[in-house]
Amino acid sequence: MSTVTAKQLKQKTGEIIRRVRSGERLTVTYRGKPVAVIAPPAQDEKKTLEELRPFNDAWRDIEETLQKTGPEFKGWKEATEWIRSRT
Repeated sequence: MSTVTAKQLKQKTGEIIRRVRSGERLTVTYRGKPVAVIAPPAQDEKKTLEELRPFNDAWRDIEETLQKTGPEFKGWKEATEWIRSRT
């Protein structure tokens, strides 16, 4: 397993992503100590990632749900008073 520094990761992200996509596992170090491992996903992880909905679809559902519900309080003062009355 190869090693890259946090600085190298920041400066050469594209190159490091290409290396990982080709199957390489990399240890990321910060001040000489290992802090993370970047590796391609395992087969079972790949399946899970493929089953995720696209971001735009998920976000659209969130926005639709928020539009159907109204705010619980009229403003921040009412919310603050409610919180204070609970203690």
